[in-house]
Formats: sequence, structure tokens, C-alpha cells
Amino acid sequence: MKVLIATEKPFAAVAVEGMRKVIEEAGAELALLEKYTSKAELLAAVADADALIIRSDKVDAEVLDAARNLKIVVRAGAGYDNIDLEAATAHGVSAQNTPGQNSNAVAELVFGMAVMMARNMFNGTSGWELKDKTLGIQAFGQVGRNVARIARGFGMEISAVDPYCPDSVMEEAGVTPVHSVEQLYRENRVVSIHIPATPETRGSIGYDLIASMPKGALLVNTARKEVIDEEGLIRALDARPDIKYAADVAPGRAAEIKEKFGDRVFFTPKKMGAQTAEANINAGIAAARQAIAFLTTGEDRYRVNK
Repeated sequence: MKVLIATEKPFAAVAVEGMRKVIEEAGAELALLEKYTSKAELLAAVADADALIIRSDKVDAEVLDAARNLKIVVRAGAGYDNIDLEAATAHGVSAQNTPGQNSNAVAELVFGMAVMMARNMFNGTSGWELKDKTLGIQAFGQVGRNVARIARGFGMEISAVDPYCPDSVMEEAGVTPVHSVEQLYRENRVVSIHIPATPETRGSIGYDLIASMPKGALLVNTARKEVIDEEGLIRALDARPDIKYAADVAPGRAAEIKEKFGDRVFFTPKKMGAQTAEANINAGIAAARQAIAFLTTGEDRYRVNK
């Protein structure tokens, strides 16, 4: 068995060593392709791999065509829109993610950005506090639940919307369930976005939702840029000078938006949600364990393709 770790942006060395231990103790071979600069390098490396572990690297039909022995690809992280799921299914490859491993790191980033924006990017002027403010969480998965946990410490009033999560789960976490996205945006001073990018969600957050937010609102996006209707965002920020937007993924029109709205917007220079030592290690080792479990026992718990 050969497990290839292919990462343009490498795992931390300690994460790789932990992954190596999992893989080699199972009697498998570890191959590393780090900081590669061309797709051709990936195509060559994956040719004889039984399992592939990636981060934000793209796995499309061409990669799967080249991977003649491939049985599983694991995305070390929650999002998996960098894997062509239909092509994986067509090739008989299990596509998996590692949900929950990065969730605390992303949740902490939400509050890092929220405090910064509430304090006017620490520019010396008077800002506002998160305590007693309303927080709406859009999607109550692993990240959303960690956001709620931290928000309780800030003394915020928390609500959430998620059609796939029972009300009882939210209530047990001290969160008020709401049953429409429109209500979530209308009633919360701060909204934190945690939905995946799917055909249904792409461009779903636009002018109507953003402009409906209360006075002095802050929208925080640590999900995907594709869920934002950028034209609608620009219109809303233009119409409502009191609204701010912070994102862990720069929009396509980032330069234009930054020039137009200045300190009312903030974008990380690259996606930073999972960029902690702890998340890096957790996600990498989880990916290695899942790859080995699938190769040795067929365990398919975290499969995301059909």
C-alpha cells in the first residue's frame, strides 16, 4: 500500500511525522510531494498511489485518470470543493474529509476578526463590545458549535439556522433555533457564515440579506467566497455605511471593495481558518488514519461522494 501526501502548502513537520507513524505502523509506504509547482508533478506522483491525502490541492478528473491504483482521497479539512466528487465516484474512489479537526481554529478566527472589526481595526477610535450583542450562526455544524461555545464566553445572545440540525441540539448548546435565513440576518447584529459552497448556496448571500441586518451590523465569512453575491455585497455596503464585512477568503473583487470601503472590510491574505499548529496536526493525522482504515478495513464513515 502506498499513501501519497501531496500538498502545495505543506503540513507542519510534526504533523507529517505523526502521519508517517500512522501509515508506516500499518505496513504502508509513505510518499511525500510538497511545495510542487506544476500539475505534471502531481500527475506523476499519484500514478501508483493507493491513497492520496491533500489540503487545498485540486483533485479533478485528470488527476484521477492518472491515479490508476487510487482507492481513496482524503481532504485534510472540512471543505471538499477542491475534489471533483462526480469524477471520484466514476473512478471508484472514496472521497473523504476530516470534519471537526479544524473547527476550533476556524471558530477562534471568527472572534479574532469580530473583535478587530468591532474595535474599528484598532485605529484609535471608539468601537463597540461583543457582550450582550446578538450573534446569528448560519449552519450549526462543528465550526458553528464551536462558535457558539466561544460566544457564550463573550456573553452574546446566540441564535442559529440549519435545516439539517435538530432544534434540540441547538437548544442544548444554549442557542435559539430560527427557521429562516431571512430571520437570522434581520435579527442579529453579528452573523457568522459556515455554509458549504454548493449549487444551492453559491451567491445566496446578497443585497437583500445583508441590507436587512440591524444598525451597526458585522458579517463574518470564514466559509467560502462563492456563497457571497459580490455585486449584492457591494450594493449593501454602499447603501448601508454602518455595515462591516470581514472574510477569511478574499472576494474576487477584493481590491475594488477594499478601495471603496476601506476599514469597513477586511480580508485575510490567504485562507487562514485552519492555519494553526494544532489544526494542522489534527487534520493531517485524522486523514492518515482514515486512509489506512479504508485501505485495511473498508471503513467509509467520512465519505462525501456517492
